[in-house]
Amino acid sequence: MTTQAPQDPRPSLAALSAPLVERLVAEAPVLRLGVLRVGGACVVDAGIGHPGGLEAGRRIAELCMGGLGRVTLGPVPGPAPWPFGVTVHSAQPVLACLGSQYAGWSLSHGSGKGAFFALGSGPGRALARQEALFDELAYRDTADTAAFVMEATAVPPAELIAHIAATCGIAADRLTLVLTPTQSLAGTTQVVARVLEVALHKLHALGFPLDRVVDGIGMAPLPPPGGKFLTAMGRTNDAILYGGTVHLHVTGPDGKAEDLAHRLPSSASRDHGRPFAEVFAAAKGDFYAIDPMLFSPARVTVTAIDSGRSFHGGTLAPHLVERSFRDVR
Repeated sequence: MTTQAPQDPRPSLAALSAPLVERLVAEAPVLRLGVLRVGGACVVDAGIGHPGGLEAGRRIAELCMGGLGRVTLGPVPGPAPWPFGVTVHSAQPVLACLGSQYAGWSLSHGSGKGAFFALGSGPGRALARQEALFDELAYRDTADTAAFVMEATAVPPAELIAHIAATCGIAADRLTLVLTPTQSLAGTTQVVARVLEVALHKLHALGFPLDRVVDGIGMAPLPPPGGKFLTAMGRTNDAILYGGTVHLHVTGPDGKAEDLAHRLPSSASRDHGRPFAEVFAAAKGDFYAIDPMLFSPARVTVTAIDSGRSFHGGTLAPHLVERSFRDVR
């Protein structure tokens, strides 16, 4: 008698996100998005040649979470005059954030001035499985469609599109790429909507067991978009580093939850205390010279649901958010 391995109870990110992709494309004119075909794939322009908008960014953020997250725009505590922001929630934050939303697949083509480079995020990553993280998550998705979100200012070349499709094991005409420049309305929104993902990524880097994370919610103020890339990159990072709040619900001992609350906030980093654009400039544009522990929300609450006790760490820095949102580089 043979026994069959139990089926993974976790949902298919591709299946959950497919309706979100279809609706995004169908309503592209209303959302001020462009849709074109490149190398057979569907490419959605959310800020390169078409303006996009906040609602487009909100929907793209939910797509980027593989259909396992809810993103809303509305009032959040923030420095005047920036009272609006992004709130993100997921009942499966590990899979939504690390299995889908995290920009973990490095994609490039060509060299020199005409080279293309972007980090791929979104549910298609679980089909490509080009990151060791998926072995740790013990998750593999299967589907005949794939979708990715890229912070890009140019359309990927057909050769790279063919590579992405082949790696995912699908036909190119079943691939969708959503392009969101950081300085666009949609790009700004979907980056700030990563406030929960940033917390999960640092939690993972700190070695906290992922299977103990039960639920999560986060919020951060929405920066003014536009300007040059450095301005936009600085503002979106600062919205999270100095204005972001995350509440995680975990299982396990109180001591571990308390330790996580103390180590998780951005204030635990040696580079904390200056707007990100200044930190980036001081590092001479080298991301690897920046303390990776900086990339986390300003304030966290960790609730140990076995005991019901909650632990708090970090603090908001509204003066740095205000300084960043007004700075133009």
